[in-house]
Amino acid sequence: MPQTDAPFDELIIREYLLDNPDFFNRYPELLLAMRLPHLERGAISLVERRQELLRQRVSQLEEEITSLLAMAARNEKIYLFNTELSFKLLNCADLVSLKEVLADSLKDQFHFTHVRLISVLDVDLDMKAIWEQRLRKGHYFGRVTQQEAKRLFGAEVGSVALVKLAEVPVIFAIASQDATHFHPDMDNMLLEQLRRLLAYMLAKL
Repeated sequence: MPQTDAPFDELIIREYLLDNPDFFNRYPELLLAMRLPHLERGAISLVERRQELLRQRVSQLEEEITSLLAMAARNEKIYLFNTELSFKLLNCADLVSLKEVLADSLKDQFHFTHVRLISVLDVDLDMKAIWEQRLRKGHYFGRVTQQEAKRLFGAEVGSVALVKLAEVPVIFAIASQDATHFHPDMDNMLLEQLRRLLAYMLAKL
């Protein structure tokens, strides 16, 4: 309970006002008489403070709406890209053309530096560790060690997306120069759809 020198319990007043939201409608003169400290404007009335809070809330809602619209536009773009890529992959007659279409499409659309399909039938110790540890959940988004990057891509990279195609078995590996592009909290919807299609196509080819 907050400390106060007032001869009454402030929490009782607080509860009363919450239970009686029309209190200031009955006593409108209090809205103008009561003053609140303000860092920039000195003291302001309750009406001014309420207007300020409403403006802040409107601004916050506008930012949220803008963010949601941007996310919706980005998701639509990804959906259309994924649909087009799926048809291209389904039309591939061999493994070479599938790898080329996959790599060229993802690099052109998202500016990735590397896109690879890595067979792990004959695994070495480094690849086995990646398969069993990095991909124990089926996918991994984030940073990798220099040794892992060299084994996967033959070069140092910023961040990676690794997806296990256990049916084949193959690692679907993507690298970005941006160290923050792939991170553990990102959505894997696009890559999960590609994983299912690639597993089907690789088994077929």
